[in-house]
Amino acid sequence: MAGSSPEIVRKPRADAVRNRERVLEAAKAVFSAGGSEASLEAVARHAGVGIGTLYRHFPTREALYEAVYRREVEQLGDLAEQLQCAPEPVEALRRWLRANVEFVATKKGMVAALALVAHGSTELHAYSFDRLTKAIGTLLARAVAAGAIRDDISAEDVLRALIGMCYMHDQPGWQTTALRLLDVFVDGLRVQPADNMTESRKTKPAPKKASSKPSR
Repeated sequence: MAGSSPEIVRKPRADAVRNRERVLEAAKAVFSAGGSEASLEAVARHAGVGIGTLYRHFPTREALYEAVYRREVEQLGDLAEQLQCAPEPVEALRRWLRANVEFVATKKGMVAALALVAHGSTELHAYSFDRLTKAIGTLLARAVAAGAIRDDISAEDVLRALIGMCYMHDQPGWQTTALRLLDVFVDGLRVQPADNMTESRKTKPAPKKASSKPSR
């Protein structure tokens, strides 16, 4: 009896991959402008594909939201990997945090739309939290290893602080405030000269006390 042949997994056709990317780019632009009320027909028109093509890739509005959300999280993760080569580790961390604030500022409509699916999916929320904390963790660990950042702060702490800074993103002028707070926060993480002196005193052996006995 001949054994059954394993199922062949076919790679997506190149044009299908291109169409999917075009839809995701279009969805980012349309959601940024129109928020959660933007229609899928508008996304298809912006991408230059038929509505049937859009539905083949993303059968529901929620599926499209989730794909866009995952893509944005991945891009932030990729940025963190690129910044690992930056010469100044503290500035690399600052640049990554600023990129998050700028994302929220320029994509307010999309943030509102993506929040609908992100908060409704425990798995997606866990995925994004894990991916972003890992991104922060790589930059934070490098700065700590360089002796530039205090070592009693975690990636989760930094992410929660960042979320708090962006909380009022629907208020006028919030971005200027958020970036100012971000600078205060990052500068507060720096190891100060006084801290280095304290550590030096801890590790430096205490001087020997002079003997009180008279010499003969």
